[in-house]
Amino acid sequence: MAEVPSGYTVLHERPKAFYDTFERKGELQQQTHYCPGCGHGLAHKMIARAIDELGIQDRVIAVSPVGCSVFAYYYFDTGNVQSAHGRAPAVATAVKRSRPEAIVFSYQGDGDLAAIGTAEILHAANRGENITVFFVNNAIYGMTGGQMAPTTMLGQRTTTSPLGRDPFNEGYPLHVCELLATLEAPVYLERVALGNAKQVMAASRAIKKALTNQVKGLGFSLVEILSPCPTIWKLNPAKAQERVREEMVKVFPPGVYRDHTTERAARPAPPPAPGLDELPRLLDLEGHEFDRTGLERPAGLDLRIKVAGFGGQGVLMLGEVLAEAGLLLDLEVSWLPSYGPEMRSGTSNCHVRIADQTIASPLVAQSNVLLAMNEPSLRKFIGDVETGGWVLYNSRSLPEGVTAPAGVEVLCIPFTELADTLGEPKAGNIVMLGALLEAAGQLPAAAIDRALEMHVKSARWLELDRRALELGRETARKELANAYV
Repeated sequence: MAEVPSGYTVLHERPKAFYDTFERKGELQQQTHYCPGCGHGLAHKMIARAIDELGIQDRVIAVSPVGCSVFAYYYFDTGNVQSAHGRAPAVATAVKRSRPEAIVFSYQGDGDLAAIGTAEILHAANRGENITVFFVNNAIYGMTGGQMAPTTMLGQRTTTSPLGRDPFNEGYPLHVCELLATLEAPVYLERVALGNAKQVMAASRAIKKALTNQVKGLGFSLVEILSPCPTIWKLNPAKAQERVREEMVKVFPPGVYRDHTTERAARPAPPPAPGLDELPRLLDLEGHEFDRTGLERPAGLDLRIKVAGFGGQGVLMLGEVLAEAGLLLDLEVSWLPSYGPEMRSGTSNCHVRIADQTIASPLVAQSNVLLAMNEPSLRKFIGDVETGGWVLYNSRSLPEGVTAPAGVEVLCIPFTELADTLGEPKAGNIVMLGALLEAAGQLPAAAIDRALEMHVKSARWLELDRRALELGRETARKELANAYV
């Protein structure tokens, strides 16, 4: 900023909550990327000015949206977090709860907040989160070319409603302030407009009040801002402002829809986060600590396992036991289930990763172990097994037309039939687990046995599973011995 000459008083200047230059605009660092006449520039300026007047710049964290204002973090010299489409209230909630001393505001357009983000804003308001929301409503999707938005007015033409919005086809415009006003928790809801200087002054007061409410700890505040969009509306800036004050205010009347600021007491401070030593008690895990006695952590382990079959075959349980064994060995572990809506006979699979190094993703794209309980699973996943890996299949042989990739070991054993000889075909998954221990030999049997103790609560089933585990190991030993004669 240039120095003020002696004898002069500054009446108006760039808010300190803005950066001095906007580095995104390499050659035009004194201007924003918004179109001439766009309401975002005004809204930004009023928010920044309120931050200055309240003296909270070093406490503010702004949550930027998706849409025309996606680059808000280039302008506000505050803490900034970028959120996914519609998720700004959820992100703001997380930020505020983790940093209760911060002043957190989210900033969203109508296509962001009132479309994909409807659930997020509704529930954040219903919980009375102590955040401030600025909702810019220009009744259209601006950044993506002018499609109909949830707030598009009846009769308004857009690229997706070329004949004008029809209530019997596209429904009615969504009134966010009125909708949120039906909830008990919000402390302050006001709709303002940017149609002329008088409206802008009222908007500025509402924005400052909404931030002040958060400084006082009163709870959820939202300011809806009716904003011009000259480019997408195909109007010059003056005509766009006229449309706001002549048309939009008739559909979305400005005014205070909720104001409990005088009677609402400050929300109680959140309790401190529990310490790590308290988690076993809170999660009811006391007395269930891992007993690693006699277990040695394998080195160089990187198991990428897919377990797949029908629902009811114990696919997910098999994956859980593997994961528990990995935890007992003090290894890095992930378990990612996937299943259909059916309780039985639907598809079911899980991805299990067990490694002595950090796991970047729980998803197993290229497996080195495939445990296939049925033919559809085998056909679907066998091509993903890498050289040097193992395939264990629940049958006496591979089905016609199915071959394993080069360098992949295959072990075909009718695990379910073997479990039936023990009196319980449901134990076929544990027979398969025993065969895996014998074939791959990378996880100690003691870890699997201890994982079963933790996972299986019935004494009868634990004894049965131990027999199934041993049966699988014995059968695999014989099959492998015959294979290499």
